[in-house]
Amino acid sequence: MRRQFLLFALVTVGGTAAAGYYWPPALWAYVLFAPIVLLGLYDMLQTKRTIMRNFPILGRGRYIMEDLRPKIYQYFVESDVDGTPINRLARNLVYQRAKCDLDTIPFGTEFDVYRAGYEWLNHSMGAHDPHSIDRDLRVRVGGPDCLKPYNASILNISAMSYGALSRQAILSLNGGAKIGRFAHNTGEGSISPYHLEPGGDLIWQVGTGYFGCRTKDGSFCPETFAATSQIDAVKMIEIKMSQGAKPGHGGILPAGKNTPFIAKIRDVEPYTDVISPPSHTAFHTPLEMMEFIKTLRDLSGGKPIGFKVCIGVRSEFVSVCKAMVETGIKPDFITIDGGEGGTGAAPPEYSNSVGSPMREGLSFAHDVLLGYGLRKDIRVIASGKILSGFDLVRALAIGADMCSSARAMMLALGCIQALECNKNTCPTGITTQDPNLTAGLVPEDKKVRVANYHGETVKSVAELIAAAGLFTSEDLRRWHINRRISMTEVARFDDIYPYPETGCLLRNDPPPSMKRDFEEATADTFAASCQLVMP
Repeated sequence: MRRQFLLFALVTVGGTAAAGYYWPPALWAYVLFAPIVLLGLYDMLQTKRTIMRNFPILGRGRYIMEDLRPKIYQYFVESDVDGTPINRLARNLVYQRAKCDLDTIPFGTEFDVYRAGYEWLNHSMGAHDPHSIDRDLRVRVGGPDCLKPYNASILNISAMSYGALSRQAILSLNGGAKIGRFAHNTGEGSISPYHLEPGGDLIWQVGTGYFGCRTKDGSFCPETFAATSQIDAVKMIEIKMSQGAKPGHGGILPAGKNTPFIAKIRDVEPYTDVISPPSHTAFHTPLEMMEFIKTLRDLSGGKPIGFKVCIGVRSEFVSVCKAMVETGIKPDFITIDGGEGGTGAAPPEYSNSVGSPMREGLSFAHDVLLGYGLRKDIRVIASGKILSGFDLVRALAIGADMCSSARAMMLALGCIQALECNKNTCPTGITTQDPNLTAGLVPEDKKVRVANYHGETVKSVAELIAAAGLFTSEDLRRWHINRRISMTEVARFDDIYPYPETGCLLRNDPPPSMKRDFEEATADTFAASCQLVMP
């Protein structure tokens, strides 16, 4: 629309001037057209609102309608698939914090507190002054074999690749990470120059396509991995086993987004659909996976190595933990992604109906690690629709040490949820490679918004911890969160997700909820449960 507007301005101004040359009264048309042209030029030059930069004059319609709509609609309560309340306020909260707008709401709770699914934090009558809590809230990542541990924020940017996102979006996210001193996950599309230019900390994700560390036939290349992993900006390395939005499928980069520059970074053919394999070729069993983790740790010079997984067959995660015990090799962190996670492109069946939701996956992973006595050496990261401070507190209470978010960071960039991510037509220039649309996104403005959102949300977590009478995020437990089961029933999270005894799986004494998974698991294969004889 920028080009179309400039054409309109040129035709209007030039046409009026030509008409006025032959008939001077025609020059009065400038009274009508001049304000429109000047307003449109202002829209194109301002840096705060991407929609107005990309769609001069017309883009103002969105903000006019936003101001006119009833406030009760702005805070309308929906329900997720499992009945969990989702408040539009949580989305608006990201916008408000990113822009440093008023961070309060009027007139009380928007939720129906007697509706099944409502959840809340237990506060304490001995609540602390929020200023007594360390507002930075950082977590040390690095087990006994890690030579270069990383002091991470409890909230970081989740995996989104360059290619799925535009150059300007990557620059904005990494710039925000630099300002706020938190980490930016590269996604499986490898490290681009735009990940490095702002100077923010990186979590390099290595997926099944091994982009950035692959041979010509798509296999893992130790030499290129070693060279890239030792870049100073790379603080952690994450092996992507699966992601919540399409677990068991592999990543997708549509051909329209696969420009020659992106293809060069990934070492693939340009303008072709890039679909990563559904599983890794560098290892095939849990035991081999542990050896691969050791190899990456050695090649990187001792940096934290972990893996990301959306829990599917539960016995397979038990198998991985058995392999840790058997080999003595442990990852430094594990990222648990939920089946509700978002993505720019996924088959609807995978996005809607495959993979454990984050809370079930997170509680199970934490409990298995606890049962094998591994939890003390491994950090757990939760990922899946993390937007507000309460979302973080709830995940930390269930069993996470820290969280990552993609959705909220995109909203902070200015995403309006146009749902054009897979079409290369994103109107805000975030998930497109169209230069006419990406021109509207100004990293110098948006990186500040990303940093603002992060800082204010971490601050809110510190305040909630103080309200619960605690001093650190590590003090949060499942009994601090309640969930309404029905009009007359309320359950604490430790009733819904009961803790196992530490070391119980080492004693071959699994709790009833894990007994079958424990018996089916073996460190020799990922597919033990598939080999069982059907009754």
